[in-house]
Amino acid sequence: MLRNDVYHFTRMGTFIERADNTARILDVKYHMLLPSFTGVGGLLDYYQWTSILHSVSATRAYHWVYKSEVTPWNIAELLLLRQEMPRSIRSCLDVIDESLKWLAAAYGSQNGAPQRLAGALSAQLRYGVIDDIFQMGLHEYLTQLIERIAKLAVEIERHYMH
Repeated sequence: MLRNDVYHFTRMGTFIERADNTARILDVKYHMLLPSFTGVGGLLDYYQWTSILHSVSATRAYHWVYKSEVTPWNIAELLLLRQEMPRSIRSCLDVIDESLKWLAAAYGSQNGAPQRLAGALSAQLRYGVIDDIFQMGLHEYLTQLIERIAKLAVEIERHYMH
């Protein structure tokens, strides 16, 4: 495929969907399937977190990066903040940001709303710290992130499709 605007729009759509789905998968486990306090750290909890890694094809990557037992904090960090993980939300937003920069140069529309939103989201994840995210509340953080990703998609449509 030629590396033209069609390629970049297709790529953005793919990575917007991937970022949204990864956030939702992580949120469902953390918020919806959260066991009772007595179940936290138990066998069921372990298998649920491990199934998250399997569902995003990240089991091998997890063990390569962390070389330790499976923990919710490390899984959340891998899927949110690790650039080298292709399924991470940070990696997805970096790709979207790159495509938007290419499109801005091609269309002569620097610093539009989509570029600002993508840049801000990308920076938020680039400089994010997993302990701060858990301090805020992972569910609250993911809910806000999902809303901002949806807003980015709307702004891309508004800016380029109208």
